[in-house]
Amino acid sequence: MNDFWILLTAALVACSCSLLGCFLVLRKMAMIGDAISHSVLPGIVLAFLFSGSRDSLWMMLGASLIGLVTVFLIQWFHQNGVQSDASIGVVFTALFAAGVVLVSLYTRQVDLDLDCVLYGEIIHVPWETVEWNGIDIGPKAVWGLGIVLTLSALIIGLFYKQFKICAFDPAMAAAVGIPVGLFHYLLMGLVSMTTVASFESVGAILVVGMLVVPAATAYLLTEKLSRMILYSMGVGVLSAVLGYLAAVLLDASIAGCMIVAAGVLFILALLFSPTHGVVWRKFRRKQATVVG
Repeated sequence: MNDFWILLTAALVACSCSLLGCFLVLRKMAMIGDAISHSVLPGIVLAFLFSGSRDSLWMMLGASLIGLVTVFLIQWFHQNGVQSDASIGVVFTALFAAGVVLVSLYTRQVDLDLDCVLYGEIIHVPWETVEWNGIDIGPKAVWGLGIVLTLSALIIGLFYKQFKICAFDPAMAAAVGIPVGLFHYLLMGLVSMTTVASFESVGAILVVGMLVVPAATAYLLTEKLSRMILYSMGVGVLSAVLGYLAAVLLDASIAGCMIVAAGVLFILALLFSPTHGVVWRKFRRKQATVVG
């Protein structure tokens, strides 16, 4: 049964991250998830200082708020002339460092367990369960991720056309009256919420990897956004299953094996994709040379 809960959690992370990751890849903002997963540390510490509790709800609220601040600062720096990658690097390193300073100043004698919060291990998921009227209804991570995935899918589905136009051509979106800034922050808010909801249970490596690698793989397989989203989710779930099997066989890190599996699938797509594959491009050039 533990295997089922671990795989279900990983699949929910894969689907949640892949859904949003497609838009991040198209907008060349793939590393925003990495920035959020590191910059939320001061939010976690401040939530503990204000609440006096290590309850996950308070820490996640604090982390979510700082995640949104991270997104705002990155966008603000970029709008004022700083390159996008430099904005991401400056914001997340500065906020992460601020969190380290807060930890060293105020929580030296407290078991805040930041390693668990920032780099949680997916194997622990089945043991942290939720009870309803005295009945165990399953792991907390599964319920949290299920709610996040449902909310993200609902918002993306309701405003799919707007998100699509903003991703491919922001100038055209603005010209036809779509509030580009609003949809940017809505997307970033979903990314922040998904990242924070995911990494406490499954670890930052799995979250960041699932935000980027399946979407990048799907990008090589199709040029239609709807198919890209479906392919991305499929690649993410397949990576989770293959990675878990490899982790069991090798007795290795589960999250690490899942992202390695995703990386292998990406390389296969890069080599053999019918439209963008290196092997097929060389084959077509060779055929054209022979015919000519």
